[in-house]
Amino acid sequence: MSSAPQIRIPATYMRGGTSKGVFFRLDNLPENAQTPGAARDALLMRVIGSPDPYQKQIDGMGNGTSSTSKTVIISRSEHANHDVDYLFGQVGIDRPFVDWSGNCGNLTTAVGAFAISSGLMNTDSLPQDGVATVRIWQANIGKTIIARVPMTNGQVQETGDFELDGVAFPAAEVKLEFLDPADDEGTIFPTGNPVDELDVPGLGKIRATMITAGIPTIFVDAQAIGYTGAELQDAINNDPKALAMFESIRGQGALRMGLVESLADAENRQHTPKIAFVSKPSEYVSASGKRVAVEDVDILVRAMSMGKLHHAMPGTVAVAIGAASAIPNTIVSAAAGDKSCTSVRFGHPSGTLQVGAEAAQKNGKWVVEKAIMSRSARVLMEGQIRVPGDFYKEG
Repeated sequence: MSSAPQIRIPATYMRGGTSKGVFFRLDNLPENAQTPGAARDALLMRVIGSPDPYQKQIDGMGNGTSSTSKTVIISRSEHANHDVDYLFGQVGIDRPFVDWSGNCGNLTTAVGAFAISSGLMNTDSLPQDGVATVRIWQANIGKTIIARVPMTNGQVQETGDFELDGVAFPAAEVKLEFLDPADDEGTIFPTGNPVDELDVPGLGKIRATMITAGIPTIFVDAQAIGYTGAELQDAINNDPKALAMFESIRGQGALRMGLVESLADAENRQHTPKIAFVSKPSEYVSASGKRVAVEDVDILVRAMSMGKLHHAMPGTVAVAIGAASAIPNTIVSAAAGDKSCTSVRFGHPSGTLQVGAEAAQKNGKWVVEKAIMSRSARVLMEGQIRVPGDFYKEG
């Protein structure tokens, strides 16, 4: 029996923040994958190695975790006053889907560098030395992100001494500004309340802050669900009952936020909303063995991603943390000492991270004008990725 040969597609494998993903220029994709649809999804799943019942993604570029099962498509922007359009696809690991419902804040860090290095930027706007400003249209959520990318001798500078907990080696610092990070209607709180009560089967009623800044996120108090907030991955990911509980809370929150019409819909929308649990500062030892002292942080936060506890912190959830900490009477600002903060340093499983947010009340509603944080990014490999030519068949 003859089989279709592999096809070659120009691609770049990049780390952005504490995630890794495969980056494509839109015009380099096969023609039937240049528009949204089944062919594009099938291609990206095959690139990453999904669906994989073994959850290892051995036959693809993924690594069996939500942080590495990611794809990015970049093109010259079709929006005024923007340089590039950025589309993010979160690929399922053991199930056949690509979730387009939200952004990846970590991989956002690499978008500016990719845009410059792949020839998508107007070279007249780029400094030989200094910092290049890349205006990004985040197509999943329809928002503007500004990346400030260091340049040396006309090239993206990737090496440096900026250290990011969750990444083993230092690199150059990339500063990100997420402008007006709420949903399309500017609604920070979908229910209109900084805190709501969710009735979760088997758990009862729990208080939650549901916010749409960065990415739709549900925040709950760690102690209310039996945790300290200082847990590492094994404490959650090796406990099937815990995973089921978090998914149940996430499903109820998704319904209340109006993101899904049924709990079954939530099962097939794994990327959003996220769920995180927070607590007041306490000392703990991070996954790398680094001691995090009480005075090092304002709050502790642990976030679930694609059904598992994240090894560090999704960048978009960091935006949500910054927004929620800047607004009084949320679960997050309460954990920080019942005060609203324009900048907050939080502890996560791999260490600490600082994020800032500017929030104000306008016409009786809270508005977050922007959130700011620093990450780093680096090209890991570039060239051509190979995919079996029969990755997609009609009918």
